[in-house]
Amino acid sequence: MNFLRLNARDWRPLSPQTFVLVAAAILFIQALTLMAMGHPLICECGHIDLWHGSASGPQTSQHLTDWYSVTHVAHGLLFYLLIWLVAPGAPFTVVLLTALGLEANWEMIENTPFIMDRYRQTALAAGYFGDSVVNSIGDTLAMAVGFVWARKVPAYGSVLLFLGSECVLAIVIRDNLMLNIIQLIHPVKAIAVWQAGG
Repeated sequence: MNFLRLNARDWRPLSPQTFVLVAAAILFIQALTLMAMGHPLICECGHIDLWHGSASGPQTSQHLTDWYSVTHVAHGLLFYLLIWLVAPGAPFTVVLLTALGLEANWEMIENTPFIMDRYRQTALAAGYFGDSVVNSIGDTLAMAVGFVWARKVPAYGSVLLFLGSECVLAIVIRDNLMLNIIQLIHPVKAIAVWQAGG
């Protein structure tokens, strides 16, 4: 794994102004790209809820946060681990921007017709038509929350948060990050039946 590591001495801290400008640029590009792909800015219901509690339905992934925002917090935990392994000792502002860039790219990929079609093959996302721009930005910010959490707490705190959130999501909405990945890559009929309430 050492051959993948980057020398932390090659990294330079960013000023707060530079960090804010680059972070805003990442979110702006993400928003513009999604709008260019035809995704609505906000829920077509005409309002923005801070929290939408339904795991499926026409307003899921259309408001600022929902149950799937929790999976994006988990993204932040995993990105922190990955970047820490590859670039230990790099300035936090640099690694956080790297994570924001990774998440923004995933958000754009996730909202392509190919990935949306894959999601629609699962029981919970039968009517899924992608994220609103507001929801997608909310997901990226949720990732940042997980990333900052991983930076601030001992490693066991991140492990507990990850495992706890996966368990809670599995119980409450019959979905979580791991199930989401499995069903996206290679759908399992037994999982789909269970998610549908069978």
